[in-house]
Amino acid sequence: MERLIEFVLNHYLLSLALAVVTFLLIQDLFESFTNNFKSLSPMLAIVKMNSQGATILDVREPAEFSKGHIEDAINIPAGKIEEQISQLSGSKSSPVIVVCQTGTRSVPACRTLTKAGFTDIYTITGGMQSWEDNKLPIKAGKKQKA
Repeated sequence: MERLIEFVLNHYLLSLALAVVTFLLIQDLFESFTNNFKSLSPMLAIVKMNSQGATILDVREPAEFSKGHIEDAINIPAGKIEEQISQLSGSKSSPVIVVCQTGTRSVPACRTLTKAGFTDIYTITGGMQSWEDNKLPIKAGKKQKA
């Protein structure tokens, strides 16, 4: 025990870094258990789209969306989801797959959809970057499903 205390006192920055990283990992695990949405790989997202007719919600900005998006995706920027949520077709119990560029903007969007009463929500792990890395089809252009 004395050696542990001596180590902590001599290497306080390393000890602090270890404490912070441990806290962040525990927080991330806790959040993943309490989320009401699931993560899907791009391949599993295709299966869900084909088998259950899931709605694709792209939460990137319109300029990003026009460079390339998933076929039949609805583009609602992450900051405007609450005011444009009525654009999502179907019932609140039908599957909705949320995608952004890297997977970071889609998580808050999924939380917003959960608060709005949607029950079958998914996010694509890695976002459009992962979609493109898996060489899956994208459609370029500004046309979007309304």
